[in-house]
Amino acid sequence: MSEIVLGIGASHSTLMNTHWAEVDHLPEAHRFRDGLAAARDALAAARPDAVVVVGSNHFRGMFLDLMPAVTVGVGEVLGAGEAGTPGGPLPVETDLARRLVDGMVGDGFDPAFSLRLTVDHGITHSLQHLVPSLDVPIVPVVVNMFAPPLPPLARVHRLGATIGDAVRGDGRDLRVALVASGGLSHRLPWPKWFAALSDDDRFLVEAWLHGRTSWGEYEVRRRQIIRAAEPDINSEFDARFLAMLADGDVSPVLAMTDDELEREAGNGAHELRSWLAVHAALTGPDGPPHATTAAYAAVGPWLTGMGVSIMTPAGTTPTPRSTGTLEAAR
Repeated sequence: MSEIVLGIGASHSTLMNTHWAEVDHLPEAHRFRDGLAAARDALAAARPDAVVVVGSNHFRGMFLDLMPAVTVGVGEVLGAGEAGTPGGPLPVETDLARRLVDGMVGDGFDPAFSLRLTVDHGITHSLQHLVPSLDVPIVPVVVNMFAPPLPPLARVHRLGATIGDAVRGDGRDLRVALVASGGLSHRLPWPKWFAALSDDDRFLVEAWLHGRTSWGEYEVRRRQIIRAAEPDINSEFDARFLAMLADGDVSPVLAMTDDELEREAGNGAHELRSWLAVHAALTGPDGPPHATTAAYAAVGPWLTGMGVSIMTPAGTTPTPRSTGTLEAAR
């Protein structure tokens, strides 16, 4: 029987790759990067045979011409390579990927699967910084977090439980780690596709619809729109969420509607779905995982509350909690 050995939740921002010099003077940026390094070391120490990465799509691999709620890469997986993230073929644990799809279908979910899946930084950014050698095969699980209607928070949590059961029932004695990519609170200047009110809104929806074969042509203006946005970070919400993980009870977030979550923590907080899924996957017979906060920082130039959580399955030795993490969020 395969074993889940570790879970990690990690925010992402491609500006780490392209504009680090602009934040090098900010302690909060270094705090987050150091937290990623701690998670990277914990992942290496766990010696996984495969890493399941649950993350979002930013309209570079999937587009409004066809937007599944959940997609699993079961064959060739290609990184889009935007903003210095990994591009080209990524190693894939195809047998485990197929097992996850079968488990989802068996539990009443209807996942899409792809034999040639392009993933963007919703998958690759965390992978880049947590498995920098890219030498561990992955299973990408891409959840729609930006093109409503979105899969409900509670349903994605149940999906995570299904992923956990499928991994444990794999029957191959693998050591498997899970990574949740995205979040925490942030607000992107992205419209809902059915409510494009400004020229920028209409440009973005056009890019999301027509970019399948030419997404790079939209990148310059798209980047300008994002970089012109003002930060809207709710550190109090982020602190509460990280505390929920530590307490093992995420039910207050599961009870929220999408509108409630977006009002309180921004449209980018929909990426918390990946964290909820990984937390559920690590919840086993002994209870929820031990979650420790390796870092938290509200990084204004990145528009985002940047967090790193290390989750160890119940019954194993938890990772020591870093100092100055949750306190910095309060």
